[in-house]
Amino acid sequence: MSKSSVIGRVAALIAIVIATIAVVVVLSGNGDDYEVTAQFENASQLVTGNEVVVGGTAIGSVKEIELGPHGEALVTFTVSDDYAPLKRGTTASVRSPSLSQIAGRQVELILPADSESGSEIPDGGTLSEAETVSAVDLDQLFNTLSPKTIRDFKHVIQGFAASYEGVAPQANKGFHYANPFLSTSRRLFSELSADQASFERLIVDTSELSGALAERAPDISALVGNLDLMMNAIGDRKQRLSEAISELPGFMRSANTTFVNLRAALDDLDPLVDASKPVARKLRPFLAELRAASADAVPTIRDLDRILARPGEDNDLIELTRAQPAVRRAAIGSGSPQCGSDPTSVSQIAKAADDDFSQGAFGESVCALSNSSPQLSMFRAYTPELVGWFDDFGHSGAVDALGGVGRVATLFNAFSISGPGGGPNLLEPLTADQRSGAFDTGNTRRCPGGNEHPVSDIDPSDHSVPFTDGGALTDGEPGDCDPNQTAPGQ
Repeated sequence: MSKSSVIGRVAALIAIVIATIAVVVVLSGNGDDYEVTAQFENASQLVTGNEVVVGGTAIGSVKEIELGPHGEALVTFTVSDDYAPLKRGTTASVRSPSLSQIAGRQVELILPADSESGSEIPDGGTLSEAETVSAVDLDQLFNTLSPKTIRDFKHVIQGFAASYEGVAPQANKGFHYANPFLSTSRRLFSELSADQASFERLIVDTSELSGALAERAPDISALVGNLDLMMNAIGDRKQRLSEAISELPGFMRSANTTFVNLRAALDDLDPLVDASKPVARKLRPFLAELRAASADAVPTIRDLDRILARPGEDNDLIELTRAQPAVRRAAIGSGSPQCGSDPTSVSQIAKAADDDFSQGAFGESVCALSNSSPQLSMFRAYTPELVGWFDDFGHSGAVDALGGVGRVATLFNAFSISGPGGGPNLLEPLTADQRSGAFDTGNTRRCPGGNEHPVSDIDPSDHSVPFTDGGALTDGEPGDCDPNQTAPGQ
């Protein structure tokens, strides 16, 4: 035998040994895989090789199913290294992957929410029946129902079939979104089961709330009726509501800008608020008194309310305010008064006024005052006589400590009453000089106030007595009156 043939046989023998080792390793499987045995009430058509999933992802498989000493099913399954080791709080349940797989089953693991808490389950450890959930077959569920219930349930299924006829795609899309809702609901019910005491209090409180609502059934019925009326009113104005909603984005943008500016304004108001705090404390007694004053003012405001608005016609301030436009029209009239131009006679003055009174009461008053100016000017010169005439009705002479004193002088032609030395009064004739000073004739141009004494004996030139108005008292020609024609003795 040659040397090369010996080397070939050795190489073939080594290859056979290596292949045998590989076959043994493959047949023995992953002997080092992490394994856990779960105790189920029943295996529920579970077989070796079924998947072990977490959240729909396969992480292992069922390795062996045995019968336990108390009739329970011992299911041994493996878990990949990514999820090993499992923590206490993990639950295992047997479920169907889908409705189409009648006989197929899988083991679903629900991991604890807090992966850091809980002790680790060692390799080869056990999940008790309290930590597992067995699958419930539909046959077991239907066997608990009576024949009548089963017939009614068939009618329900047939009704569902009729209601979803023709809208199956839309229904499937809706069921697609139902999955997150159902998953979240499962977590919700898990939390409720974990806090049973709080859940019981919730049920009791709900019962009390339902009782309270039942006692106020008429009020609730009225509330529902009013809500129905409100929704109908909103529905009748849906076009306006739609327009309002379409305007809402622009309004919100403007409001956002306003609020941003308002924030800066509020920052600026901080000093004012800080300065107002001491004053606010001092205002407390004032506000207390203001509250009492406000309470006392209620009757006054009530009376004022009756004055402002009272049943009936033309008896309150509202009707008075409404009457003001008519009073204004009667007072103002057509506009600016037209009183004629420079009337010189009574007939012209009368014609100058508005005969139909269309220029209003104010205009007529203006015209009356304007037209009466010549008469007032004529009487102005005789003011001293008029005042003296009224004054004579009040008193004569002066008043001193002894009472009223009057001075009376009587002139009789060329005689004077006198009594020398306090003797008896005698009627004595006046001399020629006396007669010339006491009597004066031809006073045909005496000015108004010529019989009055000057206001001041020191300076009688104040032009008040007599009144001359520059000598023009009638037709405007100087010399119509003579200020030197006064009473004797002045």
